[in-house]
Amino acid sequence: MAVEFLVTHSGGFHADELLSSVILTRLYPTAKIVRSRAPEWITPAQDRVIYDVGGAYDAEAQIFDHHQRGAPLRDDGQPYSSFGLVWKHYGRDYLTALGVAGADIENVHASFDKSFVLPIDLTDNGALSPAIAGELAGLTLPSLLETLKPSFDNREPGADDAAFHSALAIARSFVEAGIEKKAAKLRAETLVLKAIERTGESRILELPIGMPFRPAIVKAGADHLLFVVHPRDKDWCVTGIRRAEEGFELRADLPVSWAGLTNGDLEQASGVEGATFCHNGRFIAAAKTREAAMTMAEIATQEALLEEQSA
Repeated sequence: MAVEFLVTHSGGFHADELLSSVILTRLYPTAKIVRSRAPEWITPAQDRVIYDVGGAYDAEAQIFDHHQRGAPLRDDGQPYSSFGLVWKHYGRDYLTALGVAGADIENVHASFDKSFVLPIDLTDNGALSPAIAGELAGLTLPSLLETLKPSFDNREPGADDAAFHSALAIARSFVEAGIEKKAAKLRAETLVLKAIERTGESRILELPIGMPFRPAIVKAGADHLLFVVHPRDKDWCVTGIRRAEEGFELRADLPVSWAGLTNGDLEQASGVEGATFCHNGRFIAAAKTREAAMTMAEIATQEALLEEQSA
């Protein structure tokens, strides 16, 4: 029998069942969301998936709760919420439904679980507090989603359900955007690795379009690369490469004499016709043409190597 109902608890909502609903409504678009604690609804049946309610975890029976004694734990002992359980069993199908390439499914599934699903699981179980974000605590996703609940004195009939569905649309946008970003990084990795192979021993990596490049550079062990050049709208960019994932220190900075200059002033300082902009932080510059951008990158490379030799 096809799944006709997606059953979760009534009343106030939290991020875990909202985000579970994002996954399940994509897979079962004609199923009706039922928010109830009534025994006749939270009892497993072939026509429903039950989550965050029901007091049991049984994937074959399609019930995914985590509030009961003996609640399921991850292999490393960390707790699941309903979102983690739903992601574990339905996440791969969800990624396929979103159009993620088959070869990338496992990678995206694991990456999204670690960076997005697990924090929701931990927060819902009280194992992680948004307070660790300090002044940004109220801007964490679980906190923001809960601000969409009706106020305590809103007695309008169906207020909770209406707010739930409004929040669901917002939650969906975050999940889908997060997945797309991860899938895009993998697509970019393939392109960057090919570009690195073509580049050989050159210190300048040219890409066909702006894209995430550092993970592929690190993966390839291309420690010799100093700058990346790529087109952007109607101009071309010269970009530095960060030494580490965190922080802003670059393998090489653009020349100090270019910092904060634009157009004619930058052309004069660099000697490159068509140079249009250099950020004051010296991590990115722009030019009107590919030739100008490549020349700027070559000058910056030469200066960086000279500084390295004299250090």
